[in-house]
Amino acid sequence: MRALRIATRKSALALWQAEHVAARLRALHADLPIELVPMTTRGDDIVDRPLASLGGKGLFLKELETAMVEDRADIAVHSFKDVPMELDAEFAIGAVLERADAADAFISNDHARLDVLPRGARVGTSSLRRQAQLRALRPDLELLDLRGNVNTRLAKLDAGEYDAIILACAGLDRLGFGARIRARLAAPAWLPAVAQGAIAVECRAGDAATAALLAPLGDPSTSRCVSAERAMNLRLHGSCTVPVAGYCIEVEQGLALWGLVGDATNGRLVRADAIGDIDRPIELGRDVAERLLERGAGEILAAL
Repeated sequence: MRALRIATRKSALALWQAEHVAARLRALHADLPIELVPMTTRGDDIVDRPLASLGGKGLFLKELETAMVEDRADIAVHSFKDVPMELDAEFAIGAVLERADAADAFISNDHARLDVLPRGARVGTSSLRRQAQLRALRPDLELLDLRGNVNTRLAKLDAGEYDAIILACAGLDRLGFGARIRARLAAPAWLPAVAQGAIAVECRAGDAATAALLAPLGDPSTSRCVSAERAMNLRLHGSCTVPVAGYCIEVEQGLALWGLVGDATNGRLVRADAIGDIDRPIELGRDVAERLLERGAGEILAAL
């Protein structure tokens, strides 16, 4: 039997996620040989400029997708928040795994929470979404760009380049750095990136055999929730790098979705939320997007 080849970035977090998917597949298909195909993407190579200026986080996918097209890999594993809202026609999402902690993490060696940072404190993040929410809460802070993998970002904090940094809880937990989290920045007061905390497995469209192998990995609840979030972002014509945030959960009445569009220059935030049918996540996402646009989100996005 030919091995199932998993394309992955070489970062520690990407490798953890790929190994996690491999372990889940081995548990389901004991006789299936599995190989990892680690790769470096353009997004990994360019670390001295914000992603927004480079064309977005889709830069982390193209080399992995090329490997599938050229039959050097069968699937690719991604942080779902890095996946563009629309895939090229030759690709499909074969599985969305159960979501981990979707919250952002406040990390500091000297301060316990965002609200107790001294005036003018230096906070590291290159995310426009995080910058907008930080400016709304603490306009006095100095916001500085922060690129690199999780280990690199933590090392820069420890070297004294920042007073605090903002990262995703899921990535820290997966790499064993959960103890570095001083406080969770959680919904609905603070909203994460769309699909943050979820792992997506991409495959070639029409590859029925591979899709059948991946299907048991999927978590229906996570899939519904991130579908609502991504539908909202798509209606806003957002990408992974615009200041759009969204978080959806299952509630007794169905699905609850909170959305946000922010201005990273002045901290203006436009918020909207709604509850929708559990079986109609796309409609819910579009509904919240329309509410955001009615409240002025389009002006913020048009100015980017």
